[in-house]
Amino acid sequence: MKKFLTALQFLTILPVKIKTEVKNEDHGGSLLYFPVVGLIIGLLLCAVLFLCRNFPIPVRSVLILIASVVVTGGIHLDGFADTCDGFYVSGSGARALEVMKDSRIGAIGAIGLVCLLLLKFALISGIPGGVLWRALIMAVSFARWIQVLMCYKSECARKGGTAACFIDHCSGREFLIGGIFTMILFFVLAGAAGLVIMVLSLLPPLGFMLYANKKIGGMTGDTIGAASEIAEVSVLFFALIWMIK
Repeated sequence: MKKFLTALQFLTILPVKIKTEVKNEDHGGSLLYFPVVGLIIGLLLCAVLFLCRNFPIPVRSVLILIASVVVTGGIHLDGFADTCDGFYVSGSGARALEVMKDSRIGAIGAIGLVCLLLLKFALISGIPGGVLWRALIMAVSFARWIQVLMCYKSECARKGGTAACFIDHCSGREFLIGGIFTMILFFVLAGAAGLVIMVLSLLPPLGFMLYANKKIGGMTGDTIGAASEIAEVSVLFFALIWMIK
């Protein structure tokens, strides 16, 4: 229960009280529950979709986006913006890490964030409500499992950062069980098409991970957040293509 609460506390703004001290090992163990927390977030977004089902599609889509930002505290969007700033600069990986560490958002980060939100808005608006609720759950859960994948398959590019607590204590157990849970979720929600969507949606974040490993020698909290956003958009994109007949 402690590891689940740790995951819930880290990934959402939901009020969570953990009575005992959270150790670095607990952060690694909490990765097992990341897809489950993603499912919870997805269900909350589905509740917004249900409550706003009679609203005009653009209004409904914006409210779903706002709800996703509020419930997560925008933590992964912040990482995406910082990654855009850091990866855009020329020079060494150390320079990119320095830029990403700056709390101020740059022009490229702002542009990247706007483009990402516009793409999300377009995808959410383009998917019919009967399919959208399933796509939202799959996208959010998959994105959280991708964070586990990033931690399992990469080194920590910045020692002593928040990401180190997760990367240094992530094992194959968290990766495999989370992957099986996500796969079952996709199959239950979309059948064979769901499995195809999951496989296709793996490609963009994996490509990003390879680039990040080359650029900065691993992953940071910011790049893991960016990978999560890329994964979320990927599922929505392929769901739009594969599930709309």
